[in-house]
Amino acid sequence: MALSRWFKSKSNELIIPESTKTDLKAQEILRAWVANGNLHVSLSVETWNDPTAWGIVLADLAKHVAKAYQLHKQLDEAETLKRIKAVMDAELPSSAQPSGQLLN
Repeated sequence: MALSRWFKSKSNELIIPESTKTDLKAQEILRAWVANGNLHVSLSVETWNDPTAWGIVLADLAKHVAKAYQLHKQLDEAETLKRIKAVMDAELPSSAQPSGQLLN
């Protein structure tokens, strides 16, 4: 079964996890798209006062990505996570800066 069939609805949006539907305190904190060859994001910085909480989110997200590749592509989870981290370590010091604006 294709990954997109597992995780996407018919409208090309990712499926909302069932567990979030029963938690009255659940908050969407991030959306990301690839459009016109670029990454586009919408995020909520109001969730935490301390921006270091995003480090935990990004680390957890990387682990979820590695697990998904292990389940879908049978890639080694630890090796995939190591590769993701290596690219992040190379990209973070890059002089390329995101552009954008605050939208309400």
